[in-house]
Amino acid sequence: MDSFSFDLAALLPFIMVGFAAQLVDGALGMAFGVISNTLLIGVMGVPPALASQRVHLVECFTTATSGISHLIHGNIDRKLFFRLLVPGMVGGVLGAYALTNIDASVVKPFVLLYLSSIGVYILVRGLFWPPKMREARLIAPLGLFGGFLDAAGGGGWGPVVTSNLLIQGADPRKVVGTVNAVEFFLTLTVSAAFIWHLGIADLAGATLGLLIGGLLAAPLGAWAAKHFNPKTMLILVGTVLTVTSLYGVYRAWG
Repeated sequence: MDSFSFDLAALLPFIMVGFAAQLVDGALGMAFGVISNTLLIGVMGVPPALASQRVHLVECFTTATSGISHLIHGNIDRKLFFRLLVPGMVGGVLGAYALTNIDASVVKPFVLLYLSSIGVYILVRGLFWPPKMREARLIAPLGLFGGFLDAAGGGGWGPVVTSNLLIQGADPRKVVGTVNAVEFFLTLTVSAAFIWHLGIADLAGATLGLLIGGLLAAPLGAWAAKHFNPKTMLILVGTVLTVTSLYGVYRAWG
């Protein structure tokens, strides 16, 4: 009984992180990785490579569920899917390789600065919601860039790729469905790359906590998506990400 209580206490912070991240992701269709990684690195002090590895393993389950759901509802653009798939996977492998071959204490502040910039971007997007629509042009380079930042920063595929395609003028329903479907293959690729470089030791407990929290929040996220204004949610998420990330930078360099 004591060991169970100890294990539960150890898992609780990760469950809370997974819950908060999935609640927002369910409402906005993005930001699970960014929020999870920001809290793991900036607040809980987890090394960047290990944090990104944990988040991507959990996302293998959450993105699989999301991708299947979008496939059933006909929300996937086949042409867009394949134009994003290979560049995204290549970028993910490169990002994982870069992150695992740099000293954690050196890269941590820069990862947090990247995450804070994503926070500012989401905040600005919320303030100027809805975005101006233009024709989508740069897709493959966007996939490569989004995949690299997602692995190196522990999140960013959704905020970077989805937002950019929407701003370029692509069909919102097809964008969200296709980007979510590609993300499943991206997370599998990134997870495999991290396991290859880091192994799987000291991973199961934290990953289980994130997964439990994410599964518990999934129904609430779906409810929030129907009841919260996207503009308000984006502003709140952008503010939280920016403040949390900058706090982590302060702790790392302060």
